[in-house]
Amino acid sequence: MIDFTATADFIVTVQQNDGAIPWFADGPLDPWDHVEAAMGLDAAGLHGAAAAAYRWLARTQNPDGSWFAEYRAGTPSDRGRDANFTAYIAVGALHHHLSTNDTSFLGELWPTIDNAIEFALSLQQDDGTIRWRYHPDGRLADETLLTGCCSIHHALRSASTIAGELGAPRPHWQAAQQRLADAITGAPHLFLPKPLAMDWYYPILGGIVREEAARTRLAQDWSRFVEPGFGVRCVDHEPWITGGETAELALTLAVAGEPDTANTLLRNLIRLRTANGAYWTGYNYRTDTIWPEEQTTWTAGAILLAHAAINAHKPTLRTFGPETVPVNESNC
Repeated sequence: MIDFTATADFIVTVQQNDGAIPWFADGPLDPWDHVEAAMGLDAAGLHGAAAAAYRWLARTQNPDGSWFAEYRAGTPSDRGRDANFTAYIAVGALHHHLSTNDTSFLGELWPTIDNAIEFALSLQQDDGTIRWRYHPDGRLADETLLTGCCSIHHALRSASTIAGELGAPRPHWQAAQQRLADAITGAPHLFLPKPLAMDWYYPILGGIVREEAARTRLAQDWSRFVEPGFGVRCVDHEPWITGGETAELALTLAVAGEPDTANTLLRNLIRLRTANGAYWTGYNYRTDTIWPEEQTTWTAGAILLAHAAINAHKPTLRTFGPETVPVNESNC
């Protein structure tokens, strides 16, 4: 039996006193992975530590609603402003609310969420896609990334749910979400092609592709990205298994109603697990080597979320899966 309590405790040991969760001790922090680690804490029942992580975001948000792409020791180290990194707080905030039923805390976060979503939508184009970021010099990126847009779609759905819960509906968010979904499903040529596993499963995890279409998509590229007995190749042609992608695919499978397949996949990551419950980021199965030699909080967070979904944790299923669980019945 794997002790996932130790995995959550690892995240807490890395978390700083101000609530920030860097990748590892003295390492970088990006807002998206910070939220992923915080959701792992909520999935493990460590709600106070998760709340501290969200309050860190509220304190450090830029006036335009964004966060910088990277921080080190509390100081911005990459002043780019990423739409996906910024919007993801909505997913985490919904997961925290469903885990705690703390409407007061959700209200506390609401201005932060509202401003973050408005920033992300300021990068939406006429074709429905969302450019991935402003560069540090203020230039808008030319590229549109599929995985990032799928994650933003998820964030828009989560933010609209929060807005409804707080009696502050934002119908233009729902309209923007639909335009983005239409671009993802109807105009794949608009997105920069990449040989990445995330571009395979994120249209499902982000809530755009569902049910039979989701099962078909998973089956079509399963052998391209899944190495039997090891996990998910981050890049289709490289012998590199990553804990984050493997856990996210397991989460995708669990919320799609395939928890047994998800559990089998997740258990492959035992070779990445360390004695303190942390996980190495990746493993090269051809050379039998760990790479990079980093134990990351976001990998731990993704694994905790996958484990929670496999074990029918309602807040996690509600956040990532079909919208079938009422908000006031989601905690467990």
